[in-house]
Amino acid sequence: MEEQADRILRAITDDGAFRVVAVRMTDTAQGAINAQAAEGDTAATLGEILCAAVLVRETMAPDYRLQMILKDSVGNHVVGDAHPKGRTRGLVNVASEATGLLLGDDSVLQVIRMLPNHEIHQGIVNAGLGEGVGGAVMTYLQQSEQVTSMVGIQCVVQGDRVVAAGGYVVQLLPEVTEAPLAIMTERLEEFRDIKQLLIDTNANPEHMVSELLYGFPHTQLADSPVGFHCACDASRVVGAMATLGREELSQLIEDKEVVEVSCDYCAKVYEVGPEQFRTLLDTN
Repeated sequence: MEEQADRILRAITDDGAFRVVAVRMTDTAQGAINAQAAEGDTAATLGEILCAAVLVRETMAPDYRLQMILKDSVGNHVVGDAHPKGRTRGLVNVASEATGLLLGDDSVLQVIRMLPNHEIHQGIVNAGLGEGVGGAVMTYLQQSEQVTSMVGIQCVVQGDRVVAAGGYVVQLLPEVTEAPLAIMTERLEEFRDIKQLLIDTNANPEHMVSELLYGFPHTQLADSPVGFHCACDASRVVGAMATLGREELSQLIEDKEVVEVSCDYCAKVYEVGPEQFRTLLDTN
């Protein structure tokens, strides 16, 4: 099978009828799943939320961060955090790995994105159950962004290995007319379940775009890399401990305490010792 790297493609039909975004996320999903030690259905859901976050970010504002959170009714949640330049990470918070997310009628999909003016825009929709993560994303794009979209997303996990992960978004644009819409509607019926397509093509996004837009003259607008990447660093970890009170900081310094703090996203461990605590004490 042809070697592939994770990347996202964006294209538009020359008649202005459709915009298509397709992504390969296999290695990115594997990195996030490994970091979170996620298993089974939870691992697959994490991979799909990562795909969804990257796809939705690309359709809106590729240069800004977007975070997507799938929550059940008892507080379990899975997060996809998509940053510019394809830097992507995820988070799993479930009470029991055995049961994972307890998805039901009260499950919600929350989308948080940074606007160009640095304000935060948030949308929340019912996650539903019938169409999975892709269906929830379609609902979000329709209700919160007023853009009619078809979405296919899948993360295929076998044991501890991501076999393939990826997906697509097809959006109707104002120039669409009845004839091409009828053709696309019929074609998308074949793309409701993309599991085997992802496996057979190694989740090649170029193949996905060419199949979706077969017979439609189109132009590729972007081809960008995607990868697992965490934005944590030592200074951020120390900054997060600034909420400690002066008395507690002083005690840690006196005891020459070295505290180990791990990043929730990538599990990297940082050591924070008296020198850093003294700096925090001086700035408080």
